[in-house]
Amino acid sequence: MTSKQLSVNTRLAGMDNNIDGYLGRKMKPSHGVSRLTLGEIGNRVSAITIDTSKGGAIKKEILQPADGTLSHVHNANIRVPSTVCDISTNSQHGNKQLLQDSKILKAETDLAPVKVEWMPDHNLLPSVSRLMEHDAALFGTLTHEVAPMDISDHGMGIFSQSALSEQIEDIDAEDRDNPQLVSIYVNPIYSYMRQLEKKYSIRQNLLDGSDITGKMRAILIDWLCQVHNRFHLLQETMYLTVSIIDRYLQAKPCSRTKLQLVGVTAMLLASKYEEMYAPEVADFVYITDNAYTKKDVRDMEQDILRTLDFSFGRPLCLNFLRRNSKAGQVDATKHTLAKYMMELAMVEYDMAHLRPSYIAAAALYLAMLVLDGSEWTPTLQFYSFYSDDELLPVVQKLAQLVVKAESSKLTAVKTKYSGSKFMKIATIPQLKSKTLLEIATSGHVKTS
Repeated sequence: MTSKQLSVNTRLAGMDNNIDGYLGRKMKPSHGVSRLTLGEIGNRVSAITIDTSKGGAIKKEILQPADGTLSHVHNANIRVPSTVCDISTNSQHGNKQLLQDSKILKAETDLAPVKVEWMPDHNLLPSVSRLMEHDAALFGTLTHEVAPMDISDHGMGIFSQSALSEQIEDIDAEDRDNPQLVSIYVNPIYSYMRQLEKKYSIRQNLLDGSDITGKMRAILIDWLCQVHNRFHLLQETMYLTVSIIDRYLQAKPCSRTKLQLVGVTAMLLASKYEEMYAPEVADFVYITDNAYTKKDVRDMEQDILRTLDFSFGRPLCLNFLRRNSKAGQVDATKHTLAKYMMELAMVEYDMAHLRPSYIAAAALYLAMLVLDGSEWTPTLQFYSFYSDDELLPVVQKLAQLVVKAESSKLTAVKTKYSGSKFMKIATIPQLKSKTLLEIATSGHVKTS
């Protein structure tokens, strides 16, 4: 029996404009752009700026590979193999002998021959239902941390009696037929990400015993935010950059003179991890006003890789925010406001040790409170793993950061979210409302 052949194009054409605020990025070459160095990493905050009057991106234009690159594949004379299988049964011994005669693929290339093995009772093109059932069973063998479905009265599963009684919505119910949304994997994936949060945790007061202060770290990240915007990099790249910096500094304190080198090298590594086309080493050398050489960047890159044991899988706030926004069915305004608050927290040294899932949940909760006074529903509590009472301390801290941003000298994040690309969310009147001020001062929350 012949199965239908499935052809799925998984190439992402563009980031989601409505919920994540991504827009199509154009790689434009610039000439004569003034890029200033970080300068003194001490108290001279005003010295760390990037001239944006001329506009344009620093990043060089990336050319796609020529069509001739894969010409040898198209010109290769490949013949489809024909397999003749003869299965004979020996009744006396009760066993089957498989006689297989398969031709070897021959192509006019330098590739080694490939043998095709025929397996009885195995459908190479399974149906969608068979594929999903097989993958679900396979995924269950990969981890021992995923508990079986709990339908007891006191269980915590999505189909448990307690969950149903609290009217917890299955937010993945409509995604069953979309393989790109991997609805059968999504809950175990986020459970695994919470395990990674614990594994790659950042300790409180990570700079203790180092020459680097929290203020120096804040100045560095504020400057890197400007560099990130000028390179037109993905949002994930910035979050991963800060994660690499903090994890490296807590494991191996560096001198003040190398702090900027750590920052640009972390962004280089994050770009290689997240971007399709990462900036070149020369771009980062140039952005530091040639304070470091290419060799310095490469040496620091190797040092960071060895120190972190090549592990960059620490989850990002943005990963959890997207899940929470789906669970809360929030609009683009709330989602963008939560991202603004998360990036304010990214600069704050006192919040560097908090788990990304904790910050993401608190940011969305505060955005909901400020915009329309929405409540933290049982569905949000179930998928975020945090109750509203648990979030209140971080909600108050985020509210204080929003108020502080109005007069802070570190303006990169506020300037970024004052632009039309991010709905000018940093300038909305609700950020100066009585509700936000009460939360910032007393931590008291009033819901509608």
